[in-house]
Amino acid sequence: MNWEALLAPYAQAVEELKVKLKGIRKQYEYESKHSPIEFITGRVKPVPSILEKAETRQIPLDRIEELQDIAGVRVVCPFVDDIYAIVKMIRSREDLLIIEEKDYVSHKKESGYRSYHIIIEYPVETIHGVKMVLAEIQIRTLAMNFWATNEHSLNYKYKGKIPEDIQSRLQRAAEAAFKLDEEMSIIKNEVQEAKRIFHRK
Repeated sequence: MNWEALLAPYAQAVEELKVKLKGIRKQYEYESKHSPIEFITGRVKPVPSILEKAETRQIPLDRIEELQDIAGVRVVCPFVDDIYAIVKMIRSREDLLIIEEKDYVSHKKESGYRSYHIIIEYPVETIHGVKMVLAEIQIRTLAMNFWATNEHSLNYKYKGKIPEDIQSRLQRAAEAAFKLDEEMSIIKNEVQEAKRIFHRK
């Protein structure tokens, strides 16, 4: 299998989506408004990870394009309500098609994981015409991202079987991270209210 040729449209989708999302962030800056985007990252899943996931999901190699997260873009936000502002913005776009949404912010995973996932179909212009590729956009706060990055590393270290004592600590850390997000959201509302009062005067 020519992996380079197969993955090229996914790499293109990631780069284009990153440029477009960074453009949104810039627009907020130009208008001196609060930006719901802190930073954006993206990646194409490495071949060993693709093969591992295909085997787990029992997807044959000739149907590898059924995997939804070969192309992945992550949008990291300052506050929880920024996540839903980004979701609303993505829903309104005409340059992609939403296939599925998973709200792990309101409905966290058992591990404590929180994030908002949107599976999209994105058109990539290739030398052979337009190719529709599946991509996953993850939207989360800085605190959620900090937790998820560490949990991912631990999962990798323990090959998906994290010891129970570490698991329970991770769950407590996830709750602490979400509590931090809630407290910061309250402060954000206070700041915005103070600004409104100031401007009314």
